[in-house]
Amino acid sequence: MPRTTLTAPHLVLALVVMAVWGTNFVVIKLALAHLPPLTFAALRFTFAVVPAIAFIKRPAAPWRILAAYGVLIGVGQFGLLYIAMRGLISPGLASLVVQTQAFFTIALSMAFTGERLRGFQVAAFALAAAGLGWLMVHAATVAGTEVTGLGLGLVLVAAMSWALGNTVQRAAGPQDMLGFVVWSSLFAIPPLAALALGFDGWPAIARGLTQATAGTWAAVLWQSLGNTLFGYAAWGWLLSRYSTATVSPLSLLVPVFGMAGSAIFLGEPLAAWKITAAALVLSGLALNTLWPRFARGTTPAG
Repeated sequence: MPRTTLTAPHLVLALVVMAVWGTNFVVIKLALAHLPPLTFAALRFTFAVVPAIAFIKRPAAPWRILAAYGVLIGVGQFGLLYIAMRGLISPGLASLVVQTQAFFTIALSMAFTGERLRGFQVAAFALAAAGLGWLMVHAATVAGTEVTGLGLGLVLVAAMSWALGNTVQRAAGPQDMLGFVVWSSLFAIPPLAALALGFDGWPAIARGLTQATAGTWAAVLWQSLGNTLFGYAAWGWLLSRYSTATVSPLSLLVPVFGMAGSAIFLGEPLAAWKITAAALVLSGLALNTLWPRFARGTTPAG
């Protein structure tokens, strides 16, 4: 049965992943200045596969699981997210909205595995949901400057794709998650390349590759190595060992890092209503993570 309380080392690992994923929205925005969105996504997963696949053994997961995960994360999550972030939603708000995957993931887990929320987790989700709701209500007042309806819709579908990917990965059981991420990324490349040719168009692809700077390629490699290989391998490893309701809420820290990074590096406004929402989200995360330890009056092993 999955554990419900993160050990201290695993909590630190989860926080590092959240910091990488949160500040990654700044990196995405910088790369999209030169590369068309679907081209960028195809390059991201290409470099996640090559050359790693030559040295990493294929995991025990069935091909259908690897293919489903690769398409859901590659096309569904990042393809749509990159399209939205090219002028349809700001990086900070994108980092927030995509975290609705936590609610989608838990809803799917409850539907398919019978997992149930405990009382303190319900309260934690209520606080986090209040923070997300507060941000979305205020985002509606700045439509056209920080978010559009289409951008919001695309990122919500991306969040659902991420949640479905989480569900597929958990169905495979414990895996070598680095191998799982590398081999599943193989299935993201063909559809992303085809969609890039169809929607970005070859002239835009060629222009983007020609204009790409060293910083652009560094952003692509960071997406492949830091975000995809490290981030998703570690995230999947945690999901395979703890209950969804324990791990998924930690992803709500991503918008905290995302909004802070966007404010510092991109000059995105960090209004009082954003800070209020972040405080609500952090309160929910603290309750979800620390309450079991407080209730037991013990510290985690390790």
